[in-house]
Amino acid sequence: MKKAAIISVGNELLNGNTVDTNSNWLESRLLTISIPVVYSCAIIDDIEEIKNAIEYASRKANIILITGGLGPTDDDITRDGIAKFLNVELEYHPEIFKKMENFFLSINRPLVEKNRIQAYLPVGASEIENDLGTAPGIFYQDDQKIIASFPGVPSEMKQMFDKSIFPKLQSLSADNLVIKKIKCIGAGESMIAEMIGDMMDRGRNPLINCTVDHGIITLHIIARAKDRKIAEDMAVKDTEKLQHILGPLIFGYDNQTIAEVAGQKLAEKKKTLATAESCTGGQISKMITDVPGSSRYFTYGWITYSNEAKISQLGVDKKLIEQFGAVSSEVATAMAIGARKKAGSDYAIAVTGIAGPEGGTEQKPVGLVYISIVGPNSVKTEKFLFGSRNRDFIRLRTCQVALNLLRLNLSI
Repeated sequence: MKKAAIISVGNELLNGNTVDTNSNWLESRLLTISIPVVYSCAIIDDIEEIKNAIEYASRKANIILITGGLGPTDDDITRDGIAKFLNVELEYHPEIFKKMENFFLSINRPLVEKNRIQAYLPVGASEIENDLGTAPGIFYQDDQKIIASFPGVPSEMKQMFDKSIFPKLQSLSADNLVIKKIKCIGAGESMIAEMIGDMMDRGRNPLINCTVDHGIITLHIIARAKDRKIAEDMAVKDTEKLQHILGPLIFGYDNQTIAEVAGQKLAEKKKTLATAESCTGGQISKMITDVPGSSRYFTYGWITYSNEAKISQLGVDKKLIEQFGAVSSEVATAMAIGARKKAGSDYAIAVTGIAGPEGGTEQKPVGLVYISIVGPNSVKTEKFLFGSRNRDFIRLRTCQVALNLLRLNLSI
């Protein structure tokens, strides 16, 4: 079976200044042709480190994809690392340099001598053409392995991979891989793992992996078979089994978001929604309106950060705030009722809380949030303690839980 490894080269990937999105994209593309990624790493711009990374990756995988380090500057030394791994010299290709000359001529810019280094490839390797830039990629293949190296610029890397390498790899894939994703909210990773038991055993086919992102649990069902229909049937069978076990904890599938699912339910029922946000500062409204077609159901959104805004915009009684505080069940409920009344909507979401890092007390700690969902026949307000984590986590978690409460309310 073909397996892949991805090596990302660049000091900037390890100092916190640049996020490596290339690896994630490559992993997704490889899975579409049933080639799993078994190893991935980011390394500094150092010839020995690059050579060592390729050596290690080649013991785990027979397809090695490398991004970064193919430009004209002194720290672009991926070609040297590949040459050292192959134990060969770099060889000058005048035809590549001629392409660079024509490229710079077309954009009316001078070609500096430093660009010449990009015309050097390890002996035995060939060029991966770059239609969007000056740095060619490097392709090497023997009986045991394939090495393909690309510039780190995402647009260039993607175009080069899809045009030149993806078709080659497509022809190598023997098994068919079918991947389905089930998205859950409302229970922790350990609880879900306990509920589904031996379905997460490592030697199982389909294999079920689990990822967590701000309270969203995604189960990846990976079925493998020689025949794609068989793999598809295996994945569907596991999906149905998990649906039975997890029930309402499942909110969506594949790439659906909680905002998309809640919005679909509003649209299906021909209902409308308004929001009143304090601690989330408009994030719930943004998540809702990020979904195309949300104008069918979203009407108004208020960001009532101050007490005065809650009173003047939503009609919250000043005495409620004085008696219970702005972060309270009573005020959250009043905000939702006021938003629904002012908007004339069927439903309203209101949130108020302490996102931190300051402002918490012993009675009302950082991470305390009240969420209220008001509908035609119900008022539901719940208290949540999201812990003293960072501000962004608390706010995003609040948004997701609020939208999930709306989803559950719409399912009744």
